[in-house]
Amino acid sequence: MTSHLSLTSYTSSLISPISRFTPSSSLNLHFPSSTFSPLSLPTLSSSLHTNRFLTAAKSSNSPVGEFEELEGDELMEIDDDDDDVDDVMDDEVDVTELEMEAEKVAREYALSLSKELKIEEEPVGEKGTRGRKKTRESIKAVNIPDHLLPKVAIVGRPNVGKSALFNRLVGGNRAIVVDEPGVTRDRLYGRAFWGNQEFMVIDTGGVLTVSKSQTDVMEQQLSVSTTIGMEGIPLAFREAAVARMPSMIERQATVAVEESSVIIFVVDGQAGLNAADVEIGDWLRKNYSNKSIILAVNKCESPRKGVMQASEFWSLGFTPLPISAVSGTGTGELLDLVCSGLGNIEDSEVENKEEDYIPSIAIVGRPNVGKSSILNALVGEDRTIVSPVSGTTRDAIDTEFEGPDGQKFRLIDTAGIRKRTAVASSGSTTEALSVNRAFRAVRRSDVVALVVEALACITEQDYKIAERIEREGKGCLIVVNKWDTIPNKNQQTTLHYEEDVRTKLRILNWAPIVYSTALAGNSVDRIIIAASEVEKERSRRLSTATLNQVVHEALAFKSPPRTRGGKRGRLYYCTQAAIRPPTFVFFVNDAKLFPETYRRYMEKQLRTDAGFSGTPIRLLWRSRKKSERGSGQAPASKPTPNLTRKKLVAAT
Repeated sequence: MTSHLSLTSYTSSLISPISRFTPSSSLNLHFPSSTFSPLSLPTLSSSLHTNRFLTAAKSSNSPVGEFEELEGDELMEIDDDDDDVDDVMDDEVDVTELEMEAEKVAREYALSLSKELKIEEEPVGEKGTRGRKKTRESIKAVNIPDHLLPKVAIVGRPNVGKSALFNRLVGGNRAIVVDEPGVTRDRLYGRAFWGNQEFMVIDTGGVLTVSKSQTDVMEQQLSVSTTIGMEGIPLAFREAAVARMPSMIERQATVAVEESSVIIFVVDGQAGLNAADVEIGDWLRKNYSNKSIILAVNKCESPRKGVMQASEFWSLGFTPLPISAVSGTGTGELLDLVCSGLGNIEDSEVENKEEDYIPSIAIVGRPNVGKSSILNALVGEDRTIVSPVSGTTRDAIDTEFEGPDGQKFRLIDTAGIRKRTAVASSGSTTEALSVNRAFRAVRRSDVVALVVEALACITEQDYKIAERIEREGKGCLIVVNKWDTIPNKNQQTTLHYEEDVRTKLRILNWAPIVYSTALAGNSVDRIIIAASEVEKERSRRLSTATLNQVVHEALAFKSPPRTRGGKRGRLYYCTQAAIRPPTFVFFVNDAKLFPETYRRYMEKQLRTDAGFSGTPIRLLWRSRKKSERGSGQAPASKPTPNLTRKKLVAAT
């Protein structure tokens, strides 16, 4: 068959199944560009642009690399006048080797991208947790769901070291530790172990009592909030919200105490006994005498002086135990007491209830867009504190949630992310750490719900957050919250608003949009439905046969452009090397011959024909020279990802 093919013959060759070949055979993906008139290609495109590829992609379970061999009449042979490019002939390509090489390329690229997107590591408590991490790896524990584990609550007045003790028990730097009162506000959960016992530890905010007047508390909170950008809220409204903050923190601590079997009452050994400690001790003794209460005297670094410091707290009615959350002194004895007070879990409760893979959904956005309100509306309780005061949420709050269809999710509420310059100019260490926690939440999540405020629409900071989500390779949905604040809505309002969002967040043009009103609970269930669909798309794998069929059509409609020297890019083989996010590796003669515009075109064709709604896709281009194709050796050059300095053209 010559290069001068009839339109009928060319059409039949496109519609016929792409070659299924064994590791010893190869696939010819070269198509003529000058054989047909320009008018014939759009006509052909309209007839072939159907949803058959999407259906095949979702229903295909064929293993990667398994193909059906073409008949001789179906092979397309063309006369190529490019001296620098040869067609791939049979027995020249080892498909198994290419698949392995593609996986290696994907791993190298993911590692390099992870190093580029650095998240600052905090040295606090790092030395004290190294040994615990190694010990934890050597213990073979049953993977028990969080809600079945016994719980231990840490309570006390502000700034006594509760968060430092929480980090010591769970390992790592989960809670923000800053030498200022009132940093922790919401309940923060973490899994801990001691011996063969595993349990949940709950960090709580400081319980404010009569030892500090309400006026002092309000002034302190106002001074913090003004540094986080409160200019848009009237002072009277702000004062009312700040006045309610202590009671909301206290309510969160009460919930933690009520659901726990053991209570660790933390006091400050260096500051000594004060009225707040006495009042909290009386409250625990009167209301929770049926629970195991452990009095931990913190900040007793010296074992000899610690006994003297702890002796002052005998008057509280509990046996004081001197510890140091920073150095770890006395924490072993503390954990022995904790385990003795915990009830054993019945084996029947654990059987058939091991925790499967649970996708994580991070709720991120600028301050005061309604992230905590969305979390509370989804779980049906006041899991986090909601306030018009910006910066209310500090830590990343993890909550398990079960959807209407029984699917479990882990919701992560995060602090509002402001501009880096604004955070630096405020001088707030707490806010800087909160933003760092938010980025970590994005890193460990599967799907990110980017929340924007309806009236404010899309800002520059929203676009910066969207760029970060895309580069992290996370699935994403855009949540337009406070939809009820849009006046005079009609049928055209949603269409115009979506067009505006797509224009300003063009980097997330593949993300679904959900409109909700979290405070009223309107349409919040759609967030979980959309997130579930995004996670399925993010975890979907195309068979190599289906993928090459899509690429076959894309090349037929638009060939790679020629350079000024007459050279043209040639595609030899493509495969999906990874999921979460879907990563595709294209083996070509020279990656430099495929410009950014053509790479974007290939990504668009993949999305059009194969789906992947709500998830970024990575397109990596690997150069293979003639000698490497013949010998089967891997090229010495590094993979050329579809990457620019400011953004990834192929979704990452």
